[in-house]
Amino acid sequence: MVISARNGLTGKIDSIKLGEVMASIKIAVDEPAIITAIITKESAEDLGLAEGDKVKAIIKSTNIMVEK
Repeated sequence: MVISARNGLTGKIDSIKLGEVMASIKIAVDEPAIITAIITKESAEDLGLAEGDKVKAIIKSTNIMVEK
């Protein structure tokens, strides 16, 4: 996938908390640090996210998206 965002941090999913509508995805990145992305539950399920998955946190303006 090609996207316009240029700020991406590769890491591994540390934890996932699914709510009724939203999902909180904690990603351990190389620094070491934790980035929290708030995405829709539907997106988390569509991506098939699971703890331990290697993902990229893509930062654009005030949003953090998750790429798997």
